[in-house]
This record gives sequence, structure tokens and C-alpha cells, in this order.
Amino acid sequence: MVGADNEQLVLASGSAARAAMLSGAGVPFTVEVAGVDEDAIKVAMADATPQALAVELACAKALAVSRQRPGAWVLGADQTLSFDGGLVSKAGSIIEARARLARMRGRTHELHSGAALARDGQVLWSGVDTARMVMRPTSDAFLDDYVGREGEAIRSCVGSYRLEGLGAQLFESVQGDYFTVLGLPLWSVLAELRRAGVIAS
Repeated sequence: MVGADNEQLVLASGSAARAAMLSGAGVPFTVEVAGVDEDAIKVAMADATPQALAVELACAKALAVSRQRPGAWVLGADQTLSFDGGLVSKAGSIIEARARLARMRGRTHELHSGAALARDGQVLWSGVDTARMVMRPTSDAFLDDYVGREGEAIRSCVGSYRLEGLGAQLFESVQGDYFTVLGLPLWSVLAELRRAGVIAS
């Protein structure tokens, strides 16, 4: 059984965390990574809020796959991070990630997780949720150990951490939804999938 009405869902993201969230919630889906030029979208939306950018990136991914998969529901998702009045992108190197974490310690940043559902080349729903992350004032020794243990994996996350792993030790508190931190406003997505008949209500 694919869904409540035998509908097909495609996740337009290669994120293991997003796939794990959907699987854990019992949502059947397939994965097809969307090849979109994220940098071009960021340049075109240079004046947009981090929340709006997260939604636009999610929409672009959903549409890119939806145009190739007629009849299927396609879920696109993306996440942005705002810190110190600016937008943070994924680190280009472990050294860059370590330096960024050093700047963020003892301070607060926000994660914005956007999602969009498209069908037949049209976005039919989109949404965004925000989590406020309070990082503790870690020692240099802790950061060195953390970066050494996590290695290249931290470059795949916009904040250079995985809250579901060792990254949890970087934080003092989190204000917001756990799933949003992992990269998907899951409750809103599930509600929309039920409304669309993709999963049982």
C-alpha cells in the first residue's frame, strides 16, 4: 500500500535525516534527488528573509522532480540558518566549520525548515517552521574533539552539527520542534499529506 488512496509520494531530497523522519512516521515514499542550482536561487533572493528562502528552495526542488513525475506527489524541503544578522551556508571545509562553530558558541541562531508539496508541475502547498538554537560556551578542546570525531559529516549540515548525534552536546537549549531542527516541519507535512489523501486520516 503506497498511501491512503494508493497515491505515490516522492521525496525530492537526498537528506538521510528527512528520509528517516518520514520512514519513522510510517510514510511510504521513494527518493529522487532534485538537481537545482541553489546558489542561483540564493543570489536571486538576496533580499528575502531566511524563512522565505527556505520555502523557495523547497518549492524549487519539489517542482524540479514533479515535472518529471506526472501524477506523483513530490515533497521538497530545505533549511536555512540565520546568525548574527546574516545567512549561513554549509561549510566548505572542516576548518571553516570549526571556525564557524567557535563564533556561534555561547550565542543563539535560528534554523528555518521549509517544505513544499507539488503535483504535476504545480506547488499546491508550502510551509516553514523555525527553531531557536542556544549554543553553550564550549571549550576549544571540546570543539577540537567534536570536529575530529564528526569529520566530513559536519559539512553536510548547514549548522555543522547533527542534533540527533554528538551535536546535541553543543547546545544549552532548543526552543522549537525537534523535527524542524532535523530539517523538516514534520507535523505540517503530515497534516498536508493526510489532506491530500497520500496517507490515511
